[in-house]
Amino acid sequence: MQYLSELSNKKVIEINGRSFATGDLTSINEPVVNSVVVQSLSGLVDYLKSNFDAHGQTLIHVVDPQTVRVLSKTNSDMNRQKWIEAKAFVPSFNFNNFYDSEAFNIKLQSTFVKNEDRDIVLKVVGNLREENVKTIGDDGISQSVSAKVGIATVADVRVPNPVLLAPYRTFTEVEQPESNFVLRMRDGGQCALFEADGGAWQLEAMSNVANFLQAELQDLIDNDEIYIIS
Repeated sequence: MQYLSELSNKKVIEINGRSFATGDLTSINEPVVNSVVVQSLSGLVDYLKSNFDAHGQTLIHVVDPQTVRVLSKTNSDMNRQKWIEAKAFVPSFNFNNFYDSEAFNIKLQSTFVKNEDRDIVLKVVGNLREENVKTIGDDGISQSVSAKVGIATVADVRVPNPVLLAPYRTFTEVEQPESNFVLRMRDGGQCALFEADGGAWQLEAMSNVANFLQAELQDLIDNDEIYIIS
């Protein structure tokens, strides 16, 4: 009877400025915001400089080359507000998979930063004589293929390996890290790139992102309002 009586006699209590009915109260958690998602570092920087939400001391976490989160200090529930998250828009390239020469040529031009090795690979791939690709020579490291070297001249051309390339793999506001790739070709003029740096490019990309944010937010960092980790 006492239990039934307590169910019908609910009380309203106030905790941290919020009202709760005792009959419904199972646990008390501080509210968490729905984070904003942007696709550039510039958008994240503009948000922080505006102080739109007046969020006090803030932690910027460079999670990986494509993700940066802005977090609050821990609250009474030992949770953090995730104010905003930047997710890089990165064009797709399927490493470790073979493309036909035409698709490979287009991908190299549209998803890689122009550099010397990229231009060399484009020259080799763009001049492949498909009917002669079956004569590819392979010593396990480098390959040679039949390619046009003049208006009507065909000669054996050595395929460079490894090649130093810079795909778009992080935010466009920062320098794209270069890394080594193994270029392989097979019958039919198909080409593929295999990553060959053990993932070291990720650390370089994260460092580039952190350095960009530090330069853009130096005043807030000097005032101990923002801390950056990666």
